[in-house]
Amino acid sequence: MGIKKKTTKNPPVLSHEFVIQNHADIVSCVAMVFLLGLMFEVTSKAAVLFITVQYNVTISSNEGPEETAVNHFHHGIKDLATVFFYMLVAIILHAIIQEYVLDKINRKMHFSKTKHSKFNESGQLGVFYLFSFGWGTSILLHEHFLSNPVNLWEGYPHLLMPFQMKFFYICQLGYWLHALPELYFQKTKKEDIPRQLVYISLYLVHIAGAYVLNMNRLGLVLLVLHYFVELIFHISRLVYFSNESRQTGFTLWAVLFVLGRLLTLSLSVLTVGFGLATSEQQGFDLAAGNFNVLLVRITVLAAICLTQAFMMWKFINFQLRRWREQAQTQTLKKKQAPAKSKSKKDKTNGVNGVSSNGADSPRVKKEKSS
Repeated sequence: MGIKKKTTKNPPVLSHEFVIQNHADIVSCVAMVFLLGLMFEVTSKAAVLFITVQYNVTISSNEGPEETAVNHFHHGIKDLATVFFYMLVAIILHAIIQEYVLDKINRKMHFSKTKHSKFNESGQLGVFYLFSFGWGTSILLHEHFLSNPVNLWEGYPHLLMPFQMKFFYICQLGYWLHALPELYFQKTKKEDIPRQLVYISLYLVHIAGAYVLNMNRLGLVLLVLHYFVELIFHISRLVYFSNESRQTGFTLWAVLFVLGRLLTLSLSVLTVGFGLATSEQQGFDLAAGNFNVLLVRITVLAAICLTQAFMMWKFINFQLRRWREQAQTQTLKKKQAPAKSKSKKDKTNGVNGVSSNGADSPRVKKEKSS
């Protein structure tokens, strides 16, 4: 017999399989080009647009014995270049988490195809939500937005932001933009793509809306609240995959989900409907970043309310489907229990010499004839 040759051929360069298998390396090379651009004077000005946060404004502060300079930032068209670079960074981090953490756990747990994709989704989003929730909470505490909620609308338009807040928004936009090419890189099923596109679009629209309309403080509070609820859900799902009897986390998530929707609506109405409506800075001024007019306020509230209603509708459908599945499993267990007890009785009757229909078993008949 001849020796069988290995048929592990590398896919053709620039083919779909080649791009999917090596997308992290390709994106890393593109990101490295921007970093190398900082080393040369000719390209440094262009590279800085992609890597560093733009639109720096220095404000002098007289707090304390000496005058100190504080850096603040506003938004502009150049932010698109920065968002693009950090989208590349998000793709690289996504691949690292997938290869070195999630894939190793999948090999040990031997999940089915359905659980495999859901586990990867919860693993990726769980890490992102945990990081974003911790980062956003630290910004809220540092800027005293939680201790004094009046800051959510007082002094609008909030054109200037501290570095951490602006960088937070840049990273959020970069992450949710990276989710679009990941649909191709992860070979997402066609039936799952519409669902993914819907929630990616909702994130991008709301985050970009809060950023562009200078409602960044309200947007930050709502994002931190929403990320906390979603973090509980994905942690609960990861725990459920490890042991299907552990479903307590879903109950906690259900309660927090409803409370989160109520708090989101309350804060939105309080800030946009009452706070901005009674603010002294009324009118539309694009140069000053003031969008405090009735049409914009109604549009913002309508978008938030419709999104919360859509999420509640999906939540109710999810709970109803879950209850139906639990009811079906319980009825199947009840049907299987009498069948098992009946089969046990038949076996004991056969051992005692009586068959299930009342006749003698073959062993008893043989003994009678002898």
